Amino acid sequence: MEKGASQVNEPVGSKKLNGVPVRVFLRSLLIQSSLNFWRMQNLGFAYSLIPLVRKLGQNRQQVSNMLTRHLRIFNTHPYMSGAVIGSVLKLEEDFCKDGNCPEADKLKKVLTGPYAAMGDSFFWGSLQPFSAIVGVAMAIKGFLAAPLIFLLIYNPVPVWFRVKGFIDGYSKGKGWVDFIGMMNMPRMSRKIRWMSVIFLGILAYIISAVHSHPCVSHFGIPAKIFMLVIIVLCFFVIQSGISQINILYVAAFLFFVITTVMA
Repeated sequence: MEKGASQVNEPVGSKKLNGVPVRVFLRSLLIQSSLNFWRMQNLGFAYSLIPLVRKLGQNRQQVSNMLTRHLRIFNTHPYMSGAVIGSVLKLEEDFCKDGNCPEADKLKKVLTGPYAAMGDSFFWGSLQPFSAIVGVAMAIKGFLAAPLIFLLIYNPVPVWFRVKGFIDGYSKGKGWVDFIGMMNMPRMSRKIRWMSVIFLGILAYIISAVHSHPCVSHFGIPAKIFMLVIIVLCFFVIQSGISQINILYVAAFLFFVITTVMA
């Protein structure tokens, strides 16, 4: 009886998890496939850890405890989820007993919010618009490979974050936080946004050169510089915190006035 009790309380780390991390990582790529409004990515998170549950050979109550914990609400940026899953897998391996692991639960709560904010700002707010601007500029110039170039600029970064995040999360546990700090994602986001402004100016010049209004053709370079100044001014207005909806209303009104005068 004592032997059975010791097996029940045996930490996961004492068992060999051959191949489990790889299967968990592959499943983590599908974390968005069961997104729901009730608990967001919880089903995808629990699904990712099924290989660990199967490998442990726990009894029904222990399996129930573990899956119930990971079916709680979970929501972070999908590209950053691999880091959380890798860290949780490591903590479950080292500290889980009887299907319970307070360290893993605490880590999930601590990381989900910051990772979501950093991921949204970097991927959705910086990298994706930059990649799209470059792709559109090349498409306007007639490059047939423009869509492919967009994918080649954007896709490697999320793939790298998913793989690197999971590997570091699993190997370091809580140490993955240090990697995020070293990457300094807010600073990278600002740099990419500035690059986006530059390429947006180039795109505006390309469009004006291909489809220029007679007024623009008459004034030449000064008119194009004026257009670039307007674009940069809009960027600073957005950065100041003014509602983007209000900016769109004002811009639409100004365009209406300008086109009416030029007609």
